[in-house]
Amino acid sequence: MKFLLIQGANLNSLGYRQGNTYDDTTAEQLDRMLKQHASDFDYELDIFYTNIEGEAINKVYASVAAGVDGVLANPAGFTYNAYSLRDCLSYIAPPYVEIHITNIDKRNIKSVMSVAAVGVVQGFGIDSYFVALEAMLRLLKHEPYQNH
Repeated sequence: MKFLLIQGANLNSLGYRQGNTYDDTTAEQLDRMLKQHASDFDYELDIFYTNIEGEAINKVYASVAAGVDGVLANPAGFTYNAYSLRDCLSYIAPPYVEIHITNIDKRNIKSVMSVAAVGVVQGFGIDSYFVALEAMLRLLKHEPYQNH
C-alpha cells in the first residue's frame, strides 16, 4: 500500500516553535518515526512538506495518478482557508484522513478541510499521525472503500 502525507504550512518548523502548544519533536525526527512505522507495518509513505497550497494540490493529483491508496494531511496553516485543496481532496477516489497535533476544537479553530475527510484525528500530539495511519490501514484492509 502507498500513502501520501501532506505536511501543510509551517510544519517544516516543528520543534522550533510554540513549545507550549506543540512538543519539541522536530520535523526530521517525526519523519524518521513515520518512516519506521511504514517499514514496521509494510506500507510506503511519501511525506511532502509545503507552505504553498497549489503545490499540495499538484502533489495530490500526481500521487493519485501514480496509484496512491490513501492521502493523509496535517493541513496546519491551510486548515482555515484552503478551499481549493479541500475541493481537490473531495474529488479524488482514495480516502483522505485529516490530522492535527493539537485539539483544534479546543483552540476554537474551524477546519474547512475536514468535510473532505473520512475521519479526523486530533489532540494526541505526534501520536495523532500514528493513530491516523493505523486507521487508514484498517480502513483499506478491512473495508472496501466506497466513494465518499
